[in-house]
Amino acid sequence: MAFSDYRTALVTGASSGIGAATVRRLRAEGLEVRAAGRDAGRLKALSAETGCRIHAVDLSDLDALAGLAKSAEFDVLVNNAGQSRRGTMLDTASEDVDILIDINLRAVLHLTRLIVPGMASRDRGHVVNVSSIAGHYAFGENATTFNSSVAYHATKAGIHSLSQQLRVDLYGTRVRVTEVSPGRVATNIFQNPNVADGESARFVGQFETLQSEDIVDAITFVIGSPLRMNVAMLEVVPTFQVVGELRFASRSGTRPGRGAHDGRHR
Repeated sequence: MAFSDYRTALVTGASSGIGAATVRRLRAEGLEVRAAGRDAGRLKALSAETGCRIHAVDLSDLDALAGLAKSAEFDVLVNNAGQSRRGTMLDTASEDVDILIDINLRAVLHLTRLIVPGMASRDRGHVVNVSSIAGHYAFGENATTFNSSVAYHATKAGIHSLSQQLRVDLYGTRVRVTEVSPGRVATNIFQNPNVADGESARFVGQFETLQSEDIVDAITFVIGSPLRMNVAMLEVVPTFQVVGELRFASRSGTRPGRGAHDGRHR
């Protein structure tokens, strides 16, 4: 198992959800874990529970990222932090675009460039990028999932591309790169100001939803795999969730769901 080859891990977005669950699991596997997140109170509680070392940081702050990267020689980097917004490109606010790029993509790129060269020089390490099926598929407005903003989809597509290219850049080393692409998970990623009260609860309660531990199981599997084995990508979705559809708008220009047959291919 590769866990015996690793000593130190950094997990972002560790205040709650998948990040906190990942910290718990990696600590149980014997790794020293640095937990980075925004909520200092939750991080302190997590540290008291697991013994992890905490960093309450704003991932949009480049100086903070540089300090985080210098805090240890990391063998495992779990880029998990992320935010979501709703809406289409027709109504996306400028501040939503900026925060999604800063947290979902820019921070990941900077942490990767700051930490991974050290892994390469030591010929040891594993990068796990938590993306989303939103980076691979387009969601229609009637989809039985949250209508994530186009900026969210774009940032997660960027994580997918980064993961692919990073494997090329690390060719010849024993540094592995895995993209874990979840579907619907019961986390607080959708709890943001432009989601109506009670809608997140409906999202989690009405549909079959993965738990954070399900994604952590996937992360644990790929890190614990033999060093000869790199799991390049895992797409993990609820059994009752499927993605991708083909729809046709009528020539009249009436939008599907507003009085016209949506012309779905069956």
